[in-house]
Amino acid sequence: MTTETEIYEGSGNVFADIGLKDADELFARAQIGVEVLKILKDRKLKQREIAALLAVKQSEVSHLLNGRFSRFSEGKLLAFLKKLDRQVMLVINQPENRHGISVSL
Repeated sequence: MTTETEIYEGSGNVFADIGLKDADELFARAQIGVEVLKILKDRKLKQREIAALLAVKQSEVSHLLNGRFSRFSEGKLLAFLKKLDRQVMLVINQPENRHGISVSL
């Protein structure tokens, strides 16, 4: 007996794909959080060193290192990037218009 598996193409935002109401916000936090996490892992710091560097409690560092980015606001995660000597640039794009042309502001 063969069972067929249904496959769905994702939108690129897993939070939207599973129907969460704040999907865009959660996705933004995840993207920023992953960048913070990459930097911290590259630096091979201990949790207490990370806590001092980011000016947070060690329990918050634990949440961060475990990928619980929803516990932090986008602003807090962006502030972490600044403390990690990263420049953040915000790019705002208008969705493709009805003629299929992408417009950048």
